[in-house]
Amino acid sequence: MEMHDLCAIAAREPRCVLATAVKVEGHAYRKQGVSMLLTEEGAMYGSISPGCLESDLQARVDRVLHTQQFEFVEYDMRPEDDLSWGETIGCGGLIIVLLESVCGELRSIMSHMHAYFQCGSAVVLTRSFNDQHTRFHYVIQLAEDAESQTSLYPTPVAKGAPLGPINTITEDTPRLSLVVIHSSQAGAVASNSGESDLQRHGLTEAERWDVPLQISARYEPKPRLIIIGAGNDVIPVARLGKSAGFRVVVADWRETLCTAERFPGVELVRGFPREIMPVLDIQSGDYIVLMSHQFPRERELLELLEDRDYAYLGIMGSRTRTARLLNDLPPLKHLHSPVGLTIGADGPEEIAISIAAELIACKRAAVAAERRNVQRGIAHATDGYRASGR
Repeated sequence: MEMHDLCAIAAREPRCVLATAVKVEGHAYRKQGVSMLLTEEGAMYGSISPGCLESDLQARVDRVLHTQQFEFVEYDMRPEDDLSWGETIGCGGLIIVLLESVCGELRSIMSHMHAYFQCGSAVVLTRSFNDQHTRFHYVIQLAEDAESQTSLYPTPVAKGAPLGPINTITEDTPRLSLVVIHSSQAGAVASNSGESDLQRHGLTEAERWDVPLQISARYEPKPRLIIIGAGNDVIPVARLGKSAGFRVVVADWRETLCTAERFPGVELVRGFPREIMPVLDIQSGDYIVLMSHQFPRERELLELLEDRDYAYLGIMGSRTRTARLLNDLPPLKHLHSPVGLTIGADGPEEIAISIAAELIACKRAAVAAERRNVQRGIAHATDGYRASGR
């Protein structure tokens, strides 16, 4: 699950904990930087493992919420003898998870992040620890400015408007409450005071694990999937698009088709092409699929796309129909027609799968290309995360 989603969920969950894999060594199901939310009521959003760790993390939620202190938890599955977990996990990796109560500064930070994501902006979140990893503060920056180490920002504002700093150093910054679980010592738990033996001897587990004093994470907004058309065959495409990590927008001029009942959890834009284009404000990272089956309307929209930047343009229909649509138009960028991977799809559901598969492939290719151009940090995870530690 994307951080974009987790920020939205945190806004409606009054008592929840953010779990983040801050260090991963060896083989693991998810990569460093991936996060999930766990609520007081037992709900889980996202995952860090294929199910091996989540129940143990959930068991810690009440304490983290009660103390409002963060915790590091170690899961060491590298030893061959991991029967203490009750079953052979087989991941063979070390995972250090940071648990944080979503309250105060973190809740404010996640609210800011969600607002940035909705504006299409990537964000860098930095946690800076003191020397003993017993305190830390947050800083958020727009990603393009983090690269140049320039100004810090509060909330999104209109384009071109001045922006000011946000740096969350406060007296209320949470203190460390350390709990450690080893695969070979599943019953070993820290004392009620939150101190382990290592802490009492002046060394924290975080120091032993070599957790950096500063952890920076870059989070990307979910790319928009804009579907032109609201027919029955669009319903499975919208559903799979959401599952594949897209922020789905359905646009159509037929109000009886473009409804929340037919497309739950999807943004809806109603109007003809010239009416919806200013509302959509298509950006370079957007994915567009034409599925209205209305030749004149699609031709009109293609004409409006001539001078626009976007990441993907898929057109439903045969090559012959697409050739007619594109007749006398200049070459359009990133065109995929017929839309979808060639898998011999038959019927709306299979066609939707082929479209979703092609969208995922193009999204992954775009992420890989960006990572090759990154000069700082390390690319991690599948949720748009890039982390660096200093």
